[in-house]
Amino acid sequence: VPVEVVVEKEVVVEKEVPTDPGKLVIYSGRKESLIGSIIEEFEDLTGVDVEAKYGKTFPIATMILEEGDNSPADIYYAQDPGGLGFLSAEGRLITLPGDITESVADWAKPSDATWVGISGRARVLVHTATLSDLPSSCEELTDAKWKGKLGWAPTNSSFQTMVTGMRAMWGEEKTLQWLTDMMANDVGVYPKNTPQVAAAAAEEISIGLVNHYYLHRFISEEGDTFNARNLFLSDGGPCSLVMVSGAGIVNTGKNRENAEKFLRFMTSKVAQQYFTGQIYEYPVLAGDHGVKTHMLLPALEDLNKPALSMEDLSDLTGTQVIFRDLGMLD
Repeated sequence: VPVEVVVEKEVVVEKEVPTDPGKLVIYSGRKESLIGSIIEEFEDLTGVDVEAKYGKTFPIATMILEEGDNSPADIYYAQDPGGLGFLSAEGRLITLPGDITESVADWAKPSDATWVGISGRARVLVHTATLSDLPSSCEELTDAKWKGKLGWAPTNSSFQTMVTGMRAMWGEEKTLQWLTDMMANDVGVYPKNTPQVAAAAAEEISIGLVNHYYLHRFISEEGDTFNARNLFLSDGGPCSLVMVSGAGIVNTGKNRENAEKFLRFMTSKVAQQYFTGQIYEYPVLAGDHGVKTHMLLPALEDLNKPALSMEDLSDLTGTQVIFRDLGMLD
């Protein structure tokens, strides 16, 4: 620690000079409402001055590419694996230290160690609470009985990641047919997950394709009488996918030590318990980590999630091309 020497009445006294903990710049595809509090806790614990830029996962990744070597970003924090895989393929994420990656379960990180999962999120069918005749797979949603009663959000990166996993599991032809059949079934188009949950509760639709935790945020605010519930499909198909939000370190960042410190914190028990307790997500830590899943959620080990790697979920660009060809995206 740097010191300054002070002479007081001919006695030499060494006083510690506080070191500046520095700064950290985060480019985030996750909303401030979801991660702002835990970033503030990191600031409070470390003294690091964090500057966060929020946006959508893929546009934020594209921004880092466009900024090139001049990008101020130290951390890229993505809602889903697609953006991380995209930025990693462009050579913009460094290989992370082993002590960061080793703490994260294999299902929640890529094999090349360029990023790690921070929290797990299951795909579900949110449905009107009184609905009793429920589907057992996403294939059944193309049945005529669901015509005009479904919702999805093509611009949402979580939905795009699910379809990317669908392509890996089913192949291009079957996936394209499913999307075409869904559109023929007059599926309603929503800008994101939240309005689908609200629409199911209002009985404007019967079923929406969303991430699991949005419902629990509604219930925490409005109580158990909220008129919607989640269906965790048990068939092991793409609509039962468990994906991650994750983060990596940008190769041109100026604050690498603080970036590593941030990832260690986000994969610590303290931060993981925040995501499970406050955001209703799943922990991503390996082994017996002591982080409890929220009591409202089924245990992660009880979910029949498909055996897809993070690499299987990375080709969001290919999925977006399909969506544009079908007229699902502008």
